[in-house]
Amino acid sequence: MNLNKVQLAGRLTRDPKIRYTHSGVAVADIGIAVSRFFKSGQGETKEETDFIDVTAFGRTAETIQKHLSKGRAVYIEGRLKLEQWDDKQTGAKRSKLKVVAESMQFVGPRADSPPPTAKPAAAPAPRPAASAAKSRPESDPDLDAAPPDDRPF
Repeated sequence: MNLNKVQLAGRLTRDPKIRYTHSGVAVADIGIAVSRFFKSGQGETKEETDFIDVTAFGRTAETIQKHLSKGRAVYIEGRLKLEQWDDKQTGAKRSKLKVVAESMQFVGPRADSPPPTAKPAAAPAPRPAASAAKSRPESDPDLDAAPPDDRPF
């Protein structure tokens, strides 16, 4: 079994850079800072930050370019990719591990949302609760018929 899955939540370290392939596909390059907090042996809270390069393609790249900027929080799911090349000046082999974004979600308030101290204009009307029969998922006949050992979960 093979699995190459990455989940990251962090803040952009720079504004997105976008370019296009010869066939017109958008490619966005961003950097994300992801911090980890932990206690040292002396009980002090420490912070360790990793800086990760991420590349997104297509519609995801266009969305990143349109809505994200330096400092904005984002959640990315993707895969690891090892890039390898020869250094043009020294001829030495070089490599870099980066993340290829497969999906992304905005985290935190929108850039055009009012500041937290502002009162909302009006609260939306409450929505009626859905009945239990409507909200219950339908069963999957393929999974229901499969023996427990053959189910994908």
